[in-house]
Amino acid sequence: MYVVGTAGHVDHGKSTLIKALTGIDPDRLPEEKAREMTIDLGFAWLTLPSGREVSVIDVPGHERFVHNMLAGVGGVDLALLVVACDEGVMTQTREHLAILDLLQVKSGLVALTKADLVDAEMLDLVKLDTEESLKGTVFEKAPMMPVSSYTGKGIPELKRKIDDMLTSTPPRPDVGRPRLAVDRSFTVAGFGTVVTGTLIGGSLGVGQEAELAPSGRKVRIRGLQTHKQKLDKADPGRRLAINLTGVSHDEVRRGEVLTNPGWLKPTNLVDVRLKLIKDAPRPMKHNARVSFHLLASETAARVRLLDTKELQPGQEAWAQVHMEDPLPVVKDDFFVVRDTETTLGGGRVADAQPKRHRAFSETVLESLSRMEQGSPGEAVLSSLEQAGPSDIATLAQRGNQALSEALPMVESLAKEGRLVVLGDGEVRGESAVYSNRAWEALEEQAQTFLAQYHRQFPLRKGASREEMRSRLGLSAPLFPLVLARLIQDEVVTEDASLVRLPQHKVSMKPQQEQQAASYLKALASDPFSPPTDQPIDPALLALLIEEGRVVRVDASVVLSADAYKQAVNKITSYIRDNGKITVADARTLLNSTRKYVLPLLEYMDQQRITRRVGDERVLR
Repeated sequence: MYVVGTAGHVDHGKSTLIKALTGIDPDRLPEEKAREMTIDLGFAWLTLPSGREVSVIDVPGHERFVHNMLAGVGGVDLALLVVACDEGVMTQTREHLAILDLLQVKSGLVALTKADLVDAEMLDLVKLDTEESLKGTVFEKAPMMPVSSYTGKGIPELKRKIDDMLTSTPPRPDVGRPRLAVDRSFTVAGFGTVVTGTLIGGSLGVGQEAELAPSGRKVRIRGLQTHKQKLDKADPGRRLAINLTGVSHDEVRRGEVLTNPGWLKPTNLVDVRLKLIKDAPRPMKHNARVSFHLLASETAARVRLLDTKELQPGQEAWAQVHMEDPLPVVKDDFFVVRDTETTLGGGRVADAQPKRHRAFSETVLESLSRMEQGSPGEAVLSSLEQAGPSDIATLAQRGNQALSEALPMVESLAKEGRLVVLGDGEVRGESAVYSNRAWEALEEQAQTFLAQYHRQFPLRKGASREEMRSRLGLSAPLFPLVLARLIQDEVVTEDASLVRLPQHKVSMKPQQEQQAASYLKALASDPFSPPTDQPIDPALLALLIEEGRVVRVDASVVLSADAYKQAVNKITSYIRDNGKITVADARTLLNSTRKYVLPLLEYMDQQRITRRVGDERVLR
């Protein structure tokens, strides 16, 4: 389904034309009917000659209500620019045209209304004036259709033309992430809260849980309607009225976005390609204050120019927009910026979750250009470089792609060696992806950490996995995937539970070898009652423990490995023969003292060789 929206100067007959086309009066407010002037958005629908049903949005033409016009025009597929033949192109005609151009509306045509009030010569003059105004915009080659809403002349032809143009207008894509920007919220007796808007990006169904962004309120969809017809499921491109439970209508403001829970994160900062309209009253300076409009949302914002100090009318620039209120934004969304009086410019969102950039950074500007002008693959690579490693599902979300499109693209880039995919080789939505630059940086960080670790602790075989994970700043789920790839690429080696550089070997200096030999000799002098005051370097003792040459049974008692093995054999054999052993029994068995025997038995309990029952030990 498609949405047709009007645009044009006040009193040029937009609402009257919609009533002639649809039989529905889009002016719904008493004030609008009394003043005969549209103030807020109006809605209708129309069945075209082909049988295709379309939604119609009527927008106000008065300069004071441009913010209302912007709330409705963002989701239209075909714009109907209305120019009255008795007045021609006027101030709001030009501003509305500039807005439609900034929003890159897919299709457009011009309805020359009130054609019954002028002669042929005047009609030709209006056509020429309108053609001149359309030059350089998306409407440059738009058809112009003279009509009279009062006599009905030209109305059937206009319907057929709309029908023909929509035949070649691509439908809204389904990327699996539905968004409905709320343009109205009200209560219906017996049903509760109802919101309306145009659905893009994915489907919504009755009974499903949903979320409002940026408020984060969780709701459930109780009912769906389009053109007063009930639906169980709605696809992208439909105008919808949605009955919600879990929220009151006064808690839902215009501009909130209804979507699936969990994925649409509001942001205060976006990277954009900004164009200043040629009729802008003045250049735009760095840090200019503006009103930022996106879909049905509006907030105050500040524009930081990235590649120029001052943007001239008719020119474009890269910029970061800092919004006072966080908005739910997606890459490739179109926006408009205004001051208190007029439209200044607008453009397209390049990155909805960027980092803060320095102005005139060549790396940043190059990356943004690749995101805008490069292939989809280049855009993926640029997104990875800007935002850092990601799973593919999040990467698709950043690029406003369907996951089914992103998966083969990432797989192809990985085969070309242009990015790194972690995991078992199968590319899935949860697979972690690094740009080559980020992966090389991670490899260097891992090597640097281990080199420093080996210098600091030369007698240790390596660092623990947890210490390395912490130093690399990786999450617990991601670290095993990273480590597996680092091992596969022979950047690091895993030795039991320790990680080291492949070339690292523990080697004792002659003085350390002498100290170790002396210590082991002392332990062997009285195997089951070894000295506890023998001085030894803690790092050297840790190496002996790591190599299995000694066993530390508690903080003060260390046995040689051979003595420990003998003690365990003696104690387990005794228990097999007698069913149990006490501390006194073990002391006698080993010809030792309680100082050594009690820590030994407790250590055997910890190693799950024995189990304490009262004052006795039994085998586990």
